[in-house]
Amino acid sequence: MKKSILLALALGAATLLQASAEEARLLRFPAVGGDKIVFSYAGDLYSVDIDGGAAVRLTSHPGYECFARISPDGSTIAFTGQYDGNTEVYTMPIEGGEPKRLTWSASVDRDQVGERMGPNNIVMGWTPDGSKIIYRSKQYCFSGLRANLCLVDAENGGVPEIIPSSEGGFCSFSPDGDKLAMNRMFREFRTWKYYRGGQADDIWINTVGTTELTKITDNDAQDIFPMWVGDKIFYLSDRDRTMNLFAYDTVSGSTEKVTDFSEYDCKFPSCSADWIVFENGGWIYRYDVRGGGEPQKVEITLEADDIWGRSEYRGSVGRLSDFSLSPDGSRVLATGRGDIFSLPAEEGPVYNLTRSPGSHEREACWSPDGKHIAWFSDAEGEYQLYVAPCGDIAAAKALTSFKSGYPSGLQWSPDGGKLYFLTDAREVYEADLARGRAERILVSELDGFYSFTLSPDGAWAAYTTLLPNKKSAIWLFDVAARKSYQLTDRWFDAWSPMFSRDGKYLFLSADTDFSYSYSSLEWNAAFRMSDKLFVLPLAAGTPNPMALKSDEYRPSEPDEAKDGKAKEADAEQKAVTRVDLEGIAGRITALPVRASQILLSDDDKLWYSDGGSLKILDLKTMEVSDGPSGRYLAFTPDASKALVHTGSDYKVVNFGSSPESAKAVPVDDADIVVDHVAEWRQIFDESWRITRDGFYVENLHGADWDHVYEKYAQMLPYVRHRDDLTYLIGEMLGELNVGHAYITSGETPEVRRVATGLLGARYSKDARTGAFRIESIFEGADWDERLSSPLTAPGVEAKAGEYITAVNGIPASELSDVGQALVGKVGKTVSLTLASDASGKNAHTVYVVPTGDESQLAYYAWVKRNIEMTDRLSGGKIGYIHIPDMGEAGLEMFARLYYSQLDKQALIIDDRMNGGGNVSPMILERLQREVYRISMYRNGSNEPVPNQAFYGPKVCLIDKYSSSDGDLFPYGFRKLGLGKLIGMRSWGGIVGISGSKPFVDGQDMRTPFFTSYSTDGEWIIEGHGVDPDIEVDINPFEDYLGKDAQIEKAVEVLLDELENWEPLPGTPAAPVKN
Repeated sequence: MKKSILLALALGAATLLQASAEEARLLRFPAVGGDKIVFSYAGDLYSVDIDGGAAVRLTSHPGYECFARISPDGSTIAFTGQYDGNTEVYTMPIEGGEPKRLTWSASVDRDQVGERMGPNNIVMGWTPDGSKIIYRSKQYCFSGLRANLCLVDAENGGVPEIIPSSEGGFCSFSPDGDKLAMNRMFREFRTWKYYRGGQADDIWINTVGTTELTKITDNDAQDIFPMWVGDKIFYLSDRDRTMNLFAYDTVSGSTEKVTDFSEYDCKFPSCSADWIVFENGGWIYRYDVRGGGEPQKVEITLEADDIWGRSEYRGSVGRLSDFSLSPDGSRVLATGRGDIFSLPAEEGPVYNLTRSPGSHEREACWSPDGKHIAWFSDAEGEYQLYVAPCGDIAAAKALTSFKSGYPSGLQWSPDGGKLYFLTDAREVYEADLARGRAERILVSELDGFYSFTLSPDGAWAAYTTLLPNKKSAIWLFDVAARKSYQLTDRWFDAWSPMFSRDGKYLFLSADTDFSYSYSSLEWNAAFRMSDKLFVLPLAAGTPNPMALKSDEYRPSEPDEAKDGKAKEADAEQKAVTRVDLEGIAGRITALPVRASQILLSDDDKLWYSDGGSLKILDLKTMEVSDGPSGRYLAFTPDASKALVHTGSDYKVVNFGSSPESAKAVPVDDADIVVDHVAEWRQIFDESWRITRDGFYVENLHGADWDHVYEKYAQMLPYVRHRDDLTYLIGEMLGELNVGHAYITSGETPEVRRVATGLLGARYSKDARTGAFRIESIFEGADWDERLSSPLTAPGVEAKAGEYITAVNGIPASELSDVGQALVGKVGKTVSLTLASDASGKNAHTVYVVPTGDESQLAYYAWVKRNIEMTDRLSGGKIGYIHIPDMGEAGLEMFARLYYSQLDKQALIIDDRMNGGGNVSPMILERLQREVYRISMYRNGSNEPVPNQAFYGPKVCLIDKYSSSDGDLFPYGFRKLGLGKLIGMRSWGGIVGISGSKPFVDGQDMRTPFFTSYSTDGEWIIEGHGVDPDIEVDINPFEDYLGKDAQIEKAVEVLLDELENWEPLPGTPAAPVKN
């Protein structure tokens, strides 16, 4: 079944619908109030009557306006927008008008609708009296999925009031405002349906102004989006697989299912006193909360100029790749945005050879004789290999008929008669132009092929693949005989084989040189393997460049007087690669240089990169000289010319010459008409195929992938904004029920970001004078610039309780928030007027440099609080270590805290809010070291061996935010017997990912392709998480006030274990030996 045909049918149907002004689709984030519904379409807000009809456009900014919420009186819309270069809370009249900004907050990473964490400052709703707006802020949060709920004045904005909880998601006040129904976390932009892991949320009720918290749902499904209407709390739940609307009666305690959709999830609901509206299948439905009954689809039409979906001319295609030179170096082939371009080396027109926005052309390359061009294209629904005469692309013919797969690594045979390429299925193919078809010539059962390269006569190939011991080895392949021969052994990694141009030698790199350095933190060493170049004479009689030489006289033979240049030309015409297999591995000889990349070997010279610059090795004298500047991207078949990237330019030069004086290839003349709709169709298709072919198990977790395609492809014709395409692809990926199926938008409408400066403090506004009272200051630390707290800098030394009466000369009375005067001031010096009281007593001016990120300051304060709490509760016996992730930051924090607390009797290892990575085995290895002897010193303290082993008991704290490698860490902690796990079940996502395949507009999509299973042969963790040995939840309202029930329990458990703990013995009595 060809997906392009299905899409064409869907597109045609949509065109007919739109031509007759029929209903719109892909209407997102609906809100209801009074007699109006407000929703997002193509990034803008629209309103429509509650009964449907023609929608009216309210906004038109390049940013994405979303999460509208209508005030209780129906007069005002609060929403999340990006008008001033940051994602903030705005309001506007229900009829439309100029947006009013209410918040001035931090610019945070991962702050887009088309990103799995969702935007910052999402509007959640209003207080029942309409005086304040509640929203979710990530300003102080150092964990990606955590955030604070905040209130801001609906009329004037200003300093937000943080609801005193350490976490919060979607929420809704009771009609009297005394209670708050809430989710504790937020994962609504995660592309993971049917989730049952530790982050599957429940609905909780908090009595406002207290720490009282009651859970009203209790199952392993997701219960989200509470909406309090009268005596009922409505919410979404996927307890029956598909997300539907449920209602909880606060009087009787009973629950009923309100809707019964089975194909599409209900999403992003909103409520008023009379109605609930929600998305389903791209449409908006309404539910009558008073009358009940079945939900009704709201018939909505709209007229829009579709500015983000229209085709547009671009003066430059942007990024180019896959470069190839014509045989004479006069033209350059390159691909950009899915098209193939032919560019002049210096002067002349640029041609778009394919003009195919609905397909993705990749890896275009010229044949050695210049007569043909070959490339990969998915024009027919799957990637195929195409070949066309260089002057007639329209005459292209497919040499393959793949039903699936992702071919890559395309190269011509030297005679231009064949093509070779690799696939992700660990295969090598040969395509024969004369026969018009391709056949598989190599397949690996263990791993893929790398660096597949042909000899100058095309008779042999060399490639790299893995051995069973996971070392990479180089093999020779007899192309005609279809037989491989291993060249390098099992002891070292080898890669990057390259034949010399005369076919006599094979050059390669291998990690044969060990170097090590001792750690200054522990008695340990880290080893680094260095690349070294090697040469292999392929024939037994070929001279080895490293053989010892002697100056001897020998009379010339008559034919030796032949002209040198003619002799070289003759040799090039007759280059034949002769291989003597007997004893071939023994002829591999090290060259006296190290290299990260081998470029070319010609005329007794070897061109290579040492990782920083181009080098030339003279194979006769073994002397090394510097090559010209630039990065070499492509060569002509005779290696006479090369394409070099130097600075921002691409230049065709005579090989070996400096590019400085050469003219640049006119890449900026590669213009294009971007057909967004056709591109988006292709990107959707390719996302579906790449997932089908790359997912870690072929059964795709049992998903009917064809049906999944049809389910979401029918909405493609309605996509009019890039983030909405990302939404569709994310919904499709979500059907896999897997954790790391990530999707991030490609090219989206650009909004210029303007960061707000932050002072590293929390403050309130004095109602009488307008001055800002400093409530607290993040202490920070001067040993790390990320922990620099502006108000504690030398010469500032502000104190909590002081007042800010002016910011950069602007009186505080004229500001609703300090941040209002700090827009664009990150990293710039500003003045503050500080005073001891709100009236300006003892006023003085200080100068500060605002930061752009307070999250690391908040993190440092949190860790310090936990260390002090642990120390206080344990009487100094127990140490505390937090690991924020399993990457560089986590490894660094572990090292800082572990080695400095080896004197403690017990340890708490805190894996909570660990965002994952890949270093958990390193940390577990250190924690599982066992003391097997003790070193004694007459005039020093005794030391356990291993010296940095921790001897006492340990526990590990986990929570729902312990993710990915943060899941695997507690699994290993328990499996290795290191101690008890305390807390709550972890996230449960360990199917791993790496980089994205290239997409035409830069989309980043991660395909989960590997995972872990137990030594018992069972799948582990994914979709469930790691269960604690001792379950202890945290009340986020108590946590905000400084009470951490999980740390308290960990201290209690460890103190109990210390009761029966036997410390290491002291020095025995001195031996008497005489």
